[in-house]
Amino acid sequence: MRSRTLGTAAALGLGLVLLPGLASAQTAMDKAGRGLAAMITGFLEVPGNMYAMTEERGLGWGVSLGLVQGLGMIVVRELVGVYEFITCPLEIPAGFAPVIHPEYPWSYFTEHTDGGGPGRASKRK
Repeated sequence: MRSRTLGTAAALGLGLVLLPGLASAQTAMDKAGRGLAAMITGFLEVPGNMYAMTEERGLGWGVSLGLVQGLGMIVVRELVGVYEFITCPLEIPAGFAPVIHPEYPWSYFTEHTDGGGPGRASKRK
């Protein structure tokens, strides 16, 4: 009886310690979904980068540089989407972390970052 209670308490304690980490972890399905979304909605890079650049530097920069940056980022988003979709079973990078930020093309509008692309965006959440 005592060992059963001790085992239950240990399992409960272990579960309480591990659950918060599991709740925020990325999975292979998340990576596949990100890849599919990037391949289908890469065109959202244009208005997304225009919006981010307007928020950061003003309307003139948003319309001009944001447009050019968005057009360039379409190619990047599409290629990263193909990469993430094909490599979704592999845990590359560690923890199935997103390769490019923002994680999804529509995230420019839901949570503001300072631009897109690999290493350029802030990782605020």
